[in-house]
Amino acid sequence: MKLIFSPSSPFVRKVRIAAIELGLIDRIEFLPTTVAPGQPNDDYARITPLKKLPALILDNGDVILDSYVIAEYLDELAGGGKLIPASGPTRWQVKADHSLLQGMLDSMLLCRYEKAVRPQGLQWQAWLDDHWNRAWQGMARFNGQPEKLSRPLDIVQIALVCVLGYADFRFADCGWRKAYPNLDAFHERMLTRQSVKISLPPAA
Repeated sequence: MKLIFSPSSPFVRKVRIAAIELGLIDRIEFLPTTVAPGQPNDDYARITPLKKLPALILDNGDVILDSYVIAEYLDELAGGGKLIPASGPTRWQVKADHSLLQGMLDSMLLCRYEKAVRPQGLQWQAWLDDHWNRAWQGMARFNGQPEKLSRPLDIVQIALVCVLGYADFRFADCGWRKAYPNLDAFHERMLTRQSVKISLPPAA
């Protein structure tokens, strides 16, 4: 299998952590690429017109898109039910929680683009504030659900550590640790896992 990736992408990090935890990392070849707003990447567009990272290319040439779908594929490849419950109400709660975290990362990425990429004079502060508030309120929700922070590792915890890591990476002064002490303690525990430590994004 080949994973098209960027080391700074929190979505890629999710897949890397999942692959390590599932014992599949050695079966994946990593192919770096660059995807940036307003910049063409015709080679990658031929793989996925959306040009979103990551993409997993299977040995038969099939392409799996979206970090959650890739993680679900890897979970099944490892026997199923390891990071994503196989069935029942817990499965749907995990999927719903992950969708919230995915949306939080989407909003944080849009904030990053608004501040770092959009030309001065064209930035829309109210739009940026709205997207940041979505991520911030999402953190508040998980901070208030300590049972989700202490259970055995699953895709929700992996996605949450990627949200917090991206906050550190791109919004270092946002103050999430002080605002959300339960998340701070969770993040420190997660950093004791090898998969989380070695997948940290490069220094900004």
